[in-house]
Amino acid sequence: MTSDRPVAGLVLAAGGGRRYGMPKALVEYEGSLLVERAVRTASAVCDPVLVVLGAAAVEVWQRADLTGATVLANRDWESGMASSLRTGLDGLRGWPGRVDAALVTLVDMPGITPAALARLAGHAAPDALAVATYDGVRGHPVLLGREHWAGVAETATGDEGARRYLAAADVVEVDCTGLADPTDLDVPPQG
Repeated sequence: MTSDRPVAGLVLAAGGGRRYGMPKALVEYEGSLLVERAVRTASAVCDPVLVVLGAAAVEVWQRADLTGATVLANRDWESGMASSLRTGLDGLRGWPGRVDAALVTLVDMPGITPAALARLAGHAAPDALAVATYDGVRGHPVLLGREHWAGVAETATGDEGARRYLAAADVVEVDCTGLADPTDLDVPPQG
């Protein structure tokens, strides 16, 4: 890492999962809930780890093992992912001890690995902006340096998250091809 300061993990897990038919945080995948898997993956590389809950937040909090993570509630979760990103970044701004950068991951991407997070974390700095790519296509995780948090929060709308901000900025693309599977679980598996 380029910084002695910690890189925070920010797991966005607040959505209602309309297309999936249930909140994805509560989806069981290979023996654990998606939110547990995302928190474990982030915890392998990041400190602190914040997880943003919204839909069925109380049930997720009661059922999921979120040991080591700080849980934030997004009361405006129905407005889209942008509100969860803002909730998480606001939580990090007030974090005791300074965090230089945040690695943002999504709960519905169980193929993201600690190796992919570590590759992006290597670019951590207050002015960092980096995004994982897979065969040249941008995906997750995304690394947001502290100096960009206000701008990201300001431009994030609906389900776009940081996309608009990243499109207008100088972003380092970090090849994670083969390190992780960027597939998101939008609908339940058929069968």
